[in-house]
Amino acid sequence: MAEVKANERMVVAKTGNEAMAEAMRQINPDVVAAYPITPATEIVQIFSQFVADGLVKSEFVAVESEHSAMSACIGSCAAGARTMTGTSSQGLALMHEMLFIAAGLRLPIVMPVVNRALSSPINIHCDHSDTMGSNQAGWIQIFSEDAQEAYHNTIIAVRAAEKASLPAMVTTDGFIISHAMQEVNMLADKEVQDFIGPYKMDEYLLDIENPKTWGGLDFTDFYFEHKRQQIQGMIDSIQVIKDADAAFAKLIGRKYEFFEGYKLEDAEVAIVVLGSTAGTAKVVVDELRAAGKKVGLLKVRVFRPFDVAGFVEKVKHLKAIAVLDRSDAFNAFGGPVFMEARSSLYDLEKRPKTANYVYGLGGRDINMDMIKSVYNDLLSGGPKEKINYLGVRE
Repeated sequence: MAEVKANERMVVAKTGNEAMAEAMRQINPDVVAAYPITPATEIVQIFSQFVADGLVKSEFVAVESEHSAMSACIGSCAAGARTMTGTSSQGLALMHEMLFIAAGLRLPIVMPVVNRALSSPINIHCDHSDTMGSNQAGWIQIFSEDAQEAYHNTIIAVRAAEKASLPAMVTTDGFIISHAMQEVNMLADKEVQDFIGPYKMDEYLLDIENPKTWGGLDFTDFYFEHKRQQIQGMIDSIQVIKDADAAFAKLIGRKYEFFEGYKLEDAEVAIVVLGSTAGTAKVVVDELRAAGKKVGLLKVRVFRPFDVAGFVEKVKHLKAIAVLDRSDAFNAFGGPVFMEARSSLYDLEKRPKTANYVYGLGGRDINMDMIKSVYNDLLSGGPKEKINYLGVRE
């Protein structure tokens, strides 16, 4: 690993896992409780080495399962500590019960998640079935195109989560980003600390001068009201995340958005996608543009909360869009991203035609020819079917 130079910016070669571990080092959380799982193991493994080397002041808690990891994070965060963990796939699924508890208690735990297919059959490669399976748990969800974004998103997530009093997961595509080495522009440690600021909860479990009930029994008398507050917190977090993105832009000179267009303004048709596939799709857009075809791309960076107004504004001028999902909803009308996109456009009097392409399950590769075929479908009036499976042997 490269020598840590705390007081200056560096350009270094890092894998996605290393980049997120470095972000965690610079954040220097009070507590990290974790259990390793492929392909996210390196994140907490590297961070545990930072702890052993005295590079952070964090308390590292090695637990016996991912369910225990999130349970420990809930206790830690409720006690007033800045808290982080990391996981993937089956580990995220094992946390599922505790994800809802963390969100319901409005605890700003930040968790890097490396996207990996859920069993069965057993698979260790990338798709989005794990995080999409948790998209109703009340967590902010930020997706990353590459290692650089993973590094930046992890830092932004801390500020946004703590301002919104909501937990957040920052995702990368398993092996494609997590284990691939890229050039990463790192901030100085002090810049990161100044950006996230000191952490102090207004109300916390160990405030013995002002005792509160945490995780109490909540029947028909108040449960609905408490859920409504949580829902409003997610709605309000749209602006909180935008504010964090704007503040980060002043630091790095690049503005992140919920939905990031690529050659979209004058496009007639576009693909909507999230994660690493956006990078491949941009190359295809460039090639088709050179051939005179008005195509574009919309990358979904923040999936939860889903900014309906922001999405509609980006795509309402298009004739047709194809939404690429790296997971399926199993007998719903399309994949999770498609359902959000199509629902968002429903009330427009004139709206783009929409089609869904499920791709890449279990790490199946998506190449440029496949993406070109989607654009060709759009340019020729759209596919025959609303729901399509790209790159599978039928």
